[in-house]
Amino acid sequence: MSSLNKLGSVRLLLLAIFCVGFLSLGFTKLNESTIITESVRNDDVSGELIWHVKAIHPEGYFLDVKAIDSNGNQYDIKAIQDADQTTLMDIKIIMQGMRIPVKILQSDGRFMPVKGITKNGEIIDIKAINLKGEILDVKGVGHSGNVIHIKAITKNKEFYGIKAISPTGKLNDVKGVKVLKDPIETSINGVLIHAHVKAISQTGCSSDSFIWHIKAIHPEGHTLDVKAIDGEGNIFDVKAIQNSNQRSMLDIKAFIGDALQLPVKVIIRDNTKSSVRAIGEDGTLYAIKAMDKNEKLLDVKATSRAGNLIHIKAVDKDGKEIGIKAISPEGELNDVKGVKMINENLEMELNGVKIYAHIKALPQ
Repeated sequence: MSSLNKLGSVRLLLLAIFCVGFLSLGFTKLNESTIITESVRNDDVSGELIWHVKAIHPEGYFLDVKAIDSNGNQYDIKAIQDADQTTLMDIKIIMQGMRIPVKILQSDGRFMPVKGITKNGEIIDIKAINLKGEILDVKGVGHSGNVIHIKAITKNKEFYGIKAISPTGKLNDVKGVKVLKDPIETSINGVLIHAHVKAISQTGCSSDSFIWHIKAIHPEGHTLDVKAIDGEGNIFDVKAIQNSNQRSMLDIKAFIGDALQLPVKVIIRDNTKSSVRAIGEDGTLYAIKAMDKNEKLLDVKATSRAGNLIHIKAVDKDGKEIGIKAISPEGELNDVKGVKMINENLEMELNGVKIYAHIKALPQ
């Protein structure tokens, strides 16, 4: 082949590469500007994690949050973690093979409507469903700067926080987010948008709540009660106590009767350091268990250590570990962990019981 022919071939090759790149860029821009929904990807796709979206009742259990179309069909709403950050995640309706964006619509009313918007401009209701099957509105209820608080609203005008919960029990707030000062943020498929809806990291809030609930959070997005049980099978509440304006380290207690609040510790028993027990004033031990939906009991154990922290988990019959959390009536969440204050195995003795670690509720 002559030098001229070789040069012509190289030019043709470069031109082809340039055209492919230009067309790819064009299609990318087209997708960014016109496509509002996308096909559902498998939940197990590498680099993507699906978080549940729930309302949190003041008593510490979750309410389903669903999208409901004009025919009454219900669809899941999820937060999508598609990167190694959880600070700001998209909220989507999973609907008939598509992911539908969720937004706060422009409105002149006191409460701001939270809706899904299809590619045809159809408005999809967002509702919470309580244990009685009653439908609760989900709306924006007020601004804090460029963040809008989103709540499920009962018929008695009680507000329940909306949260995104990961399969491992991490929790983000679901909030409206504005990036412009104008009331109208943008327009999607002919619908005026006041704010985007995202799952954002909790920053904590001031709370007057004295008692926090202790729950195990199942990977499927429901809670399991955590209880103290005596030798006769009597069941007692386990709670975290916030007795000041800090939530950095809350005590965990078993409430026995009207007066007794017993400490909960990781104890050394039969040379093991995994048993979690409440300890009576006379050294009586109360088992700490989680109760599943069928009222079957799961052991609560210290499972592993990370520096000064001991991971506390509910363990099912198959050995699957479920995280234990403290949940305030306002929906704030702390991790329940064992805490070591010294390097020795024996932390202290309490009422004749050898203690390996204290148990506290700490920020995530």
